[in-house]
Amino acid sequence: MIDYLIAILTFVAVGTLLGFALNVQWGQAGMLNFGLPGFFGIGAYAAAILSKHGVDGFTATAAAVALTAAVSALVSFVTIGLREDCLAISTVAFAEVVRLVLMNETWLTGGTNGIRDIPRPLLDVIGSNHYEAAFLAACLAIVAIVYGLLELVLRAPFGRALRAAREDDIVTATLGKNVQVLRIKAFVIGGAVIGLAGALHAFYFTYIDPGQFAGSVMIYALMAVIIGGKGSNRGLLAGACMVMMLLEGTRFLKEFIPILGSQQAASLRLMLIGGGLLLTLILRPQGLVSEYRLSIREHADPAAPPRREHRMDSA
Repeated sequence: MIDYLIAILTFVAVGTLLGFALNVQWGQAGMLNFGLPGFFGIGAYAAAILSKHGVDGFTATAAAVALTAAVSALVSFVTIGLREDCLAISTVAFAEVVRLVLMNETWLTGGTNGIRDIPRPLLDVIGSNHYEAAFLAACLAIVAIVYGLLELVLRAPFGRALRAAREDDIVTATLGKNVQVLRIKAFVIGGAVIGLAGALHAFYFTYIDPGQFAGSVMIYALMAVIIGGKGSNRGLLAGACMVMMLLEGTRFLKEFIPILGSQQAASLRLMLIGGGLLLTLILRPQGLVSEYRLSIREHADPAAPPRREHRMDSA
């Protein structure tokens, strides 16, 4: 049971990183990146290939982050002038191109057979008996660090300019902000976080294949962002945990309701997941946690005289 909980929490940590990335790109910058599985695959395969060629895990992870960020910069630079719906379609096409490359370039990626026996970082030092728990601790620490950095970005002038461009790019441009540069930076930040999640995914499973980077990855990240609260990093943490609780908690329906058959239990599981998501969206349409907004409060001085409003009537 403990091993199962460790595995679930590790999945939540990796999924939270993907949610953070999508929250920066879509929740805060307004760019819906449906190509997230493709970037996820780039990060995972980059870390796996380098590790198989003798590169240590930390260097391989840094290289995966850098490569995914560079590809994100290239994709965003090419598609930055598109509308939100056209951008979403373009990123879907990009993810499909990545999937086809992973499936057909067998000399590099192993094709549909994938890459096996990916070396785990510091396995000789930690040992196999406690490695799963140590890896979970490292993932949780990484999530905390990424959360802290993204909160600094969110509350900085860059984050406020990014949300302003999301709401009205014309007004933001008239105030002297380069909207395209803001969006490219947001896409690169999200890409770097996706690359980090991909590297952790590869090292945890020690085996990857193109089928692991399908559309379901995008669906889970999208649900976490919507349920948690679009643009809210704190809400994303709660949303990722809730999505995983719905997905994994309903796996044990057959044990609690023995009269159900396998197909009936699977159908009921899907109904409960969908119903839970709908109920959450009905009760909290803005998400579990609202987006951070900078507010300025005026503290009235009781000794100060009341302010007079001057109004000039038209002649």
